[in-house]
Amino acid sequence: MRGASADSSATDYGSNTGRIASLPVRRHHVLLVAWTILWFLIVLPSGGVSWHYLREGEQLLFANQQGGGLSLYAHHPELQIGPVSLAAARLFAPFPESVGQVLAEGTMSALGLVMLVLVGRTAAWYYRGTGTNHRRLQQRILIAGLAFIPMWVEVSVRFAHLDDVLALFFTMLAVHALVRNKPAAVGIFLALAVDSKPWAISFLPLILALPRSSWKRSFLWCAGLVAVAWLPFYLGNLGSMAAAKFTIPNQPASSLRWLGVSDPSTPWWDRPAQFAVGMGLGTLAVRRGRWPAVVLVGANARILLDPSVYTYYTASILLGTLLWDAVGQRRLVPWWSWIALASLYGGTLLIPSDSTRGLIRLAFVVVSTAYVLLWPTKKPRRGRGRGSAEGGGGRGAGGRRGKGRGTIPRPSGEARTPAAMGAEAG
Repeated sequence: MRGASADSSATDYGSNTGRIASLPVRRHHVLLVAWTILWFLIVLPSGGVSWHYLREGEQLLFANQQGGGLSLYAHHPELQIGPVSLAAARLFAPFPESVGQVLAEGTMSALGLVMLVLVGRTAAWYYRGTGTNHRRLQQRILIAGLAFIPMWVEVSVRFAHLDDVLALFFTMLAVHALVRNKPAAVGIFLALAVDSKPWAISFLPLILALPRSSWKRSFLWCAGLVAVAWLPFYLGNLGSMAAAKFTIPNQPASSLRWLGVSDPSTPWWDRPAQFAVGMGLGTLAVRRGRWPAVVLVGANARILLDPSVYTYYTASILLGTLLWDAVGQRRLVPWWSWIALASLYGGTLLIPSDSTRGLIRLAFVVVSTAYVLLWPTKKPRRGRGRGSAEGGGGRGAGGRRGKGRGTIPRPSGEARTPAAMGAEAG
């Protein structure tokens, strides 16, 4: 009888947590790994489109030759890649070129899976003490992840943009640190994101989602590490400012065309406008208590005002919709992740008209931004009662919001309860 009871308990635990038998693996993770491997193998033969930029950049950065080192950005403004990304690319330099490229693509693909786990754990921690059904959360992560992975493989394998991958990965780490109320970690990870790819500046409003008393500490960490990474280049060669003026063609399918911008290349005001609009919308999202929308509205500002229309841009949008679908709202079906995939990626593949594709990009940005900022959402209610076996709020693990707008839930205890176990549900 005791053995039967133990077997029944193990079965109930596996059913409630989504684990496979007694293994530390959940069913939706296995499915997402298989889905990633499938897309990796499909895209691999045509992958590595931009990997040569990373190789060239890291060789120049660490080479003792004219035009390299701290003069890198002055002589090669086309290398719009942060120093952290170039340093990371150095890890693959000892391998033969083709082997190093595949290893890099495999590593970047794996980071996408890590991010999906982090999104699940972020949502579980954020909703602890609210009676959240973690099986439904796992299902939501799975459904959204099926949309996220194809676009993640686009940026990590087809284009092999290590800089964009690291910018989004560090941003996800910052979001996870945010719900755990770790201001120093938030600042550090956001700085690493900016040091990987400068457009990640749009995600800095995440700092404002911390309790007001933590803003200064987080900002100083962020500003300090950004200065440490970038100032040596500007002080070493003032010509490094040329990198900020680098232009690319204004594509016919760009949303800029629908905004009346017909310049053949990047307008002088475009980059500052991207940062200003992204940070402005992110700040508004935090003030309205919708900080999970910061990544989406920041990425929206990028594709709205960027003169190019590369498909790997959509990976940042899918991370934003993933966070909104998992943390910003609690619907089982993550509609925004699939709407983004269908409209931005599907439109690129199926719609031949450049003008129509530009209009669809513009429409997605406007509608999704308006939705996450203005559409009514239900606030999670935190109780003190004992949660369900599926990960509801446990005694001592309920949360409370800090004072002020946009502050995150702060833990009132660290007891090992079903709610605390729910933090592992991702």
